[in-house]
Amino acid sequence: MTSGALASIIKGVVEGDSEVKLSGFAKIEEAAPGQLTFIANPKYAHFIESTKASAVLVSTNFNHPNPLGVTLIRVEDPYSTLAELLRMIQQMLPKKSGIENPCYIAEGIDIPADAYIGAFAYIGKGAKIGKGCMIYPQTYIGEGVTIGDNCILYAGVKIYDGCKIGNSCILHSGVVIGGDGFGFAPNADGEYEKLPQIGIVVIEDNVEIGANTTVDRSTFGCTKIGRGTKLDNLIMVAHNVEIGENNVFAAQTGIAGSTKIGNCNRVGGQVGFAGHISVGSNNEIGAQSGIPGNVGDGNRLMGYPAIDVRKFARNVVYVNRLKELFDELNRKK
Repeated sequence: MTSGALASIIKGVVEGDSEVKLSGFAKIEEAAPGQLTFIANPKYAHFIESTKASAVLVSTNFNHPNPLGVTLIRVEDPYSTLAELLRMIQQMLPKKSGIENPCYIAEGIDIPADAYIGAFAYIGKGAKIGKGCMIYPQTYIGEGVTIGDNCILYAGVKIYDGCKIGNSCILHSGVVIGGDGFGFAPNADGEYEKLPQIGIVVIEDNVEIGANTTVDRSTFGCTKIGRGTKLDNLIMVAHNVEIGENNVFAAQTGIAGSTKIGNCNRVGGQVGFAGHISVGSNNEIGAQSGIPGNVGDGNRLMGYPAIDVRKFARNVVYVNRLKELFDELNRKK
């Protein structure tokens, strides 16, 4: 479509040629004529001087020389607008449906007419599958599992018995929901005896879980992932953890058992949370931080143990100067 037609859909304002035709998307440094790209991060703004894209989504306050006269489409938030466009295109793509063979579906399971069950999938006794679900090949759904409407379970997802998945959830390949929590008690002989894990995992609506992430079942009760929370790839959520709503966790984060995390936290990659602690809401935690104790609300933390990000930055400056400071001290002796 033309840039003008696109702008009318996304409530943008065209600055340049409203008749230029757009037929695809690309990164700004790789875009070709006929493609749409975007600038959301200021450090990419200089590419406006060399991009071959036919149009660029930019914010309403974007201000940078544009010597090539590239057509701009100004919107409030280029990144969220791009996400909206990509969702629209995804919804237009044809969806898989029907039941492929071979697969195993226990007797009495009601598979909705608009669902898709891929080859070699296993659906155990008493499981419930919601409308519009897409269950890709080699997925295991244990006995008594409940899956809400419009969920996507990509190839190789494993959901153990009794776990509950809400509506509109996405579980990527290799996700394991409901594996046993890491519970062992030492006996008099120094050996470890397994504590049976008889709880479940409850995942609320609109949760997305990245590839090879694991969420352990609780000892009893439930391990819980709140509505709208997003987990990246390779994350470990231990037994009896409770995570609130609309959190985001980057890859390789580990959350030890019985820790409770509030709402709207943003957590960087490789962050480690100790067990049996409480973390509040609206915190930002930098990559590779360690959280050994309770955290309140609205903090910006980094380091191990994690401290206020401004204090952490000052400490890094001092550490980097240690050698010259010691040299100076030695010269004064």
